[in-house]
Amino acid sequence: MVSQKQLKGPDVFARTFEADEKSLSAIAARLEARAKHCFFQQVVDEYVNALKLNGHESVLDLGCGTGAIARMIAKRDTFSGRVTAIDISRYLIETGKRLASEEGLADRIDFLTGDAHSIIELQGHYDVLIMHTLVSHVVDPATVLQEARRLLRPEGRIVVFDGDFDSLTYATDAPDGGAGTDRLQALAGHTQGRVMRAMPRLLSDQGFSLEWSRAYVAADIGRADFWSSTLPALRILLPSAGVMSEREASDYVDKLQRASSSNTFFASCNFYTMIARRMHTG
Repeated sequence: MVSQKQLKGPDVFARTFEADEKSLSAIAARLEARAKHCFFQQVVDEYVNALKLNGHESVLDLGCGTGAIARMIAKRDTFSGRVTAIDISRYLIETGKRLASEEGLADRIDFLTGDAHSIIELQGHYDVLIMHTLVSHVVDPATVLQEARRLLRPEGRIVVFDGDFDSLTYATDAPDGGAGTDRLQALAGHTQGRVMRAMPRLLSDQGFSLEWSRAYVAADIGRADFWSSTLPALRILLPSAGVMSEREASDYVDKLQRASSSNTFFASCNFYTMIARRMHTG
């Protein structure tokens, strides 16, 4: 049986089941900051609107992290259904419970700990299953999609949103323009950097019919905006992944922050959303 604990590679976001508290705190801060950014707010609004929910659905946020997306859905005025939020990290689940309670949503979200490759939940229980920046970190995307299909009701829908992290770049003044540090970031932050390019085929192979998609570019030019909350996290997560020393990570982030201050910053990544429906076959 496939398990996230079979992971090979240093991706710190994929290792939240064993990460130290300092790394987990940095990850939680980044997850919450990016969820508050207008880019992610737009992304979630667009795919929730595309779902045309009747307000009573049972929704699963798989790989929920701190539960930011689960909270965004639960607090929508038109939604009166139930949200289940599952993550492999007990630390992130406890953080999610606390934040949901602080926002008055504790009675609308059920938080559970579990591995996306094998969820102990009833077959055919959910109307909608959301994977928001999950599949880029899992050991086996196909297995996770199989599990999603099992958890969904007939005609249930899956939302996959993630980055094409092989396109992620932070420009630097190094002779290679930052290509070397981009490669280190790819090792430290993602397990499946190209998975969204394969997602239409993977969805079809696992019994889903693609119905809706959107493409986005998150680019900061001149000053860091969307990517600004990543920079403090990199000081901690790059050394935690073992791809840079603390001194190297600090110097790298210092240069990026100086570039932002001098209006010479550049960072960019492609992101995609796909909505697919569970087919009856199989």
